[in-house]
Amino acid sequence: MTEFTGRARYLQIADEFKQRIRDEELTPGDKLPSESELMTLHKVSRTVARQAISRLREDGYAISHQGKGSFVALPSDDSPVKRSPEFEQITEYLSEVRRDVRRLAERMDELEDLVRQQTRGR
Repeated sequence: MTEFTGRARYLQIADEFKQRIRDEELTPGDKLPSESELMTLHKVSRTVARQAISRLREDGYAISHQGKGSFVALPSDDSPVKRSPEFEQITEYLSEVRRDVRRLAERMDELEDLVRQQTRGR
């Protein structure tokens, strides 16, 4: 499992692609990896992959076409900021809640395994 660094994983992935675009490793029109490819490449869930692509779109670094995929774009200087600081805080909070729920689910799995092992040992 990936260690938590204080920033949501989908934001880390989006930031990585933004940097590659700014460094001109990726240029406008280049096809971005699909959700499935991101899942494999970064070992994340479909939700995280989808959120990363969505963030790139929202920030103007990607354009998506139904059935074709997402492609690199450059944000325009006159594009308005779409999210308020409150929205950002809520998004971060929800990411933390999801992480905590995953940890709880993993812990429940461990506890259930322990109970099964003890039951078999009787």
